[in-house]
Amino acid sequence: MNEAAPRYYVPHSSPWPIIGSTALFVTAFGAASFIHQSTEKVAAEGSFGQPIFFTGLALIAFMMFGWFSIVIKESIRGMNSGLLDRTYRMGMAWFILSEVMFFGAFFGALFYARIVSVPWLAGASNNLETHVLLWPDFADTWPLFMTPGGDATEAMEAWGLPFINTVILVSSSLTVTFAHWALRKNSRLPLVIWLATTVVLGATFLALQVVEYIHAYTELGLSMGAGIYGSTFFMLTGFHGAHVTMGTIMLTVMLLRCLSGHFSSENHFAFEAVTWYWHFVDVVWLFLFTFVYWF
Repeated sequence: MNEAAPRYYVPHSSPWPIIGSTALFVTAFGAASFIHQSTEKVAAEGSFGQPIFFTGLALIAFMMFGWFSIVIKESIRGMNSGLLDRTYRMGMAWFILSEVMFFGAFFGALFYARIVSVPWLAGASNNLETHVLLWPDFADTWPLFMTPGGDATEAMEAWGLPFINTVILVSSSLTVTFAHWALRKNSRLPLVIWLATTVVLGATFLALQVVEYIHAYTELGLSMGAGIYGSTFFMLTGFHGAHVTMGTIMLTVMLLRCLSGHFSSENHFAFEAVTWYWHFVDVVWLFLFTFVYWF
């Protein structure tokens, strides 16, 4: 680090924050419209939610590519001071904490349904009115194979594709750790090999999840509309799959940067931040496998 350089680099004004905010709004609006218009009646009249949603995703990709390109150039030119490096680390830590809260909300919904709502509908806590008068045959079981509305649901078997995907993600945590160790030792070839292996494992996980979803829809009758089990199943696994997709893209970018020789053993926080995120995604999956598939 050049001691004559300023302690803190202040970038010039940038259009990327407003572009990112607009992209997030368009994506959220499109997603909400897409879900709302997914009924047969509205679908027959035409839906504008889906194209808006994908437009928002394209804007997010455009924003991330443009903004991070600038950040990478600033890092390569040595504009980042030690103080700025600490702010990057704090920002990534807070981002992962926000992701913990995000998934915590959905796990909370799952636990509330399993521990509170389903037993209550079955007559727990002296709830005889609802149980006896409305759904006398409702049983306290999980997964909820038959909802009060009459939707039939089959559970996803834990020891098939979900277990294989668990092995894949745990293995990817090991390979990305090996890649990090190689980078800290400036061993470029092992770095590229282990990181490329991690990317392949992430892509394989996503491909198997697509196969799992097809199996759920076509053979198990399991969908977002299949009661509380179906909605929580797809909400948790779907959002996790989105995070794995984003993590795989990030790892691919890190692989390309490693091939370009961007990192050194002393200066590689971008790589380290991605490994933090990937380990977080892996830990979330272990909770998913335990509480969504297994128990």
